[in-house]
Amino acid sequence: MAATAGVATLGGALLLAATVCLTSGCSNWGYYAQSVSGHLAIVGAAKPVSDWVDDVRTDSRLRERLLLSQRIRDFATQELREPDNASYRRYADLHRGAAIWNVVATGPLSLELKTWCFPVVGCVGYRGYYEQSEAERYAMSLREQGLEVSVYGVPAYSTLGKLPGDFFADPLLNTFVYYTQGELARLIFHELAHQIAYAKGDTEFNESFATAVERIGAARWLKDHADDQAQAEFNRDEARRADFRALTARYRTRLELVYRSDRPDPEKLLDKLSVMAQLRDDYDTLKRERWGGFPGYDGWIARANNASFGVLAAYTNLAPNFERLFDRLGGDFPSFYAEVQRLAALKSTERRLALP
Repeated sequence: MAATAGVATLGGALLLAATVCLTSGCSNWGYYAQSVSGHLAIVGAAKPVSDWVDDVRTDSRLRERLLLSQRIRDFATQELREPDNASYRRYADLHRGAAIWNVVATGPLSLELKTWCFPVVGCVGYRGYYEQSEAERYAMSLREQGLEVSVYGVPAYSTLGKLPGDFFADPLLNTFVYYTQGELARLIFHELAHQIAYAKGDTEFNESFATAVERIGAARWLKDHADDQAQAEFNRDEARRADFRALTARYRTRLELVYRSDRPDPEKLLDKLSVMAQLRDDYDTLKRERWGGFPGYDGWIARANNASFGVLAAYTNLAPNFERLFDRLGGDFPSFYAEVQRLAALKSTERRLALP
């Protein structure tokens, strides 16, 4: 999937939330403690990119990717007008495949994500863990409550630029540094966008805004700086992404119709099983006839349930609205960001009405 499909979460910002929680007798102190220690382990492993580049022991492929990342990072500041700070100027190898693992949950006949509320970041539709085993253990407790649950690895997250000093800035990670050029650019642009505007407790608004920025930014980066191979790779990935979005949007609508019907719950559950079986059949056809057997979405389809549909929607539902807003403001990034910041300060219902 795309770089940002591994959902951008706010685990690092919990450093601040943990201070509030641990000093006020919060019952979630164990969760906050793992968030603090996990984030500290990540930033503690990071070194300036220049140190890695200058080290003769650094693999040549890694050196090339780090240099590319810095060109993309400069572009983010100079052309997209994203924050000029220490984010993505350091690199860490975590020796694992994900930065954190997110847990999301829904009811058995609902696509609405369960939310958890924290100091600083507000209510969000996921709960992040730095150890996969802890995420799976918590997921099991939710399943025992009758919820439908998805656990997935996340390659990167944003601390919203709230933590002081270069040491705590979001680093580049081995979990995404080897992405194709277009996907690497998308991820960096997406995560930096979270530092520009953040509506407390509104995951859909925040993630859709960042998705719009990544789409606009990646298209500009590739047009101005990528070679033909990188552009072809991006076009291929983008075509598959569009196919996948169309497929999942179609089946999300079908599930919503099932859940909103007046039929008894046992019949809805049977209809749901039928819809999910048809989804997998249509995916197999898409994969065979249009993608030449490309397996990149196999994992998502195999684990697809209400929870995975719920989190996917949060990243895409409002992105076209933000893209229209950007165009309406003449493609001017400062004006666009200022308007998004204004919207972020409104109540949720007012935000939705104000988006074009």
